[in-house]
Amino acid sequence: MTERRRRRHDPERRDRIVDACLEVVGEVGVAGASTRRVAAAADVPLGSITYHFDSVDALLFEAFERFARRMSDRFEASMAAVDGVEEARRAVADLVAVDVLTDPHELVLTHELYTLAARDPRYRRLTHAWMARSRHALARHFDPATARLLDAMIEGLTIHRALDTEPRDRDEIELAVERLTRTTAHVD
Repeated sequence: MTERRRRRHDPERRDRIVDACLEVVGEVGVAGASTRRVAAAADVPLGSITYHFDSVDALLFEAFERFARRMSDRFEASMAAVDGVEEARRAVADLVAVDVLTDPHELVLTHELYTLAARDPRYRRLTHAWMARSRHALARHFDPATARLLDAMIEGLTIHRALDTEPRDRDEIELAVERLTRTTAHVD
């Protein structure tokens, strides 16, 4: 009886469903993310999905919105914690090498989001907002053109990480960051 009562009053259920959706998409992609799988991962009845979300697309969009926000928050926190161009360069290298999108699930989620964004303007707006936040965080330390190039480099290296059979060498990443930022560092 206690278990049943707890399940009926479950204010975190919607959040668990969204997080479970991200977990499932990270494991099997959007195509494999059935409502049954999401409900099982969230440990909720299948009807909870339709109760909380008008459609599977509404669930996917909210899940990807949450993912993009979490990733942007981490990115911004990393760049806000540094002072000066040299520290900013190291922070960018850290973002590529160890901090952001090094988890295989995050890589899958990112590429699934990119695929959706290529087809659907709503997801494109979501990725655009993510990129704008990244560039804004980088622009604290670098001029706008350099921030845009660094953002593209970070995205490109994450794609390479997902597809390459050999990991990127940290020295190679630091060299790329140094070359991109050599003469264009932002001076406050």
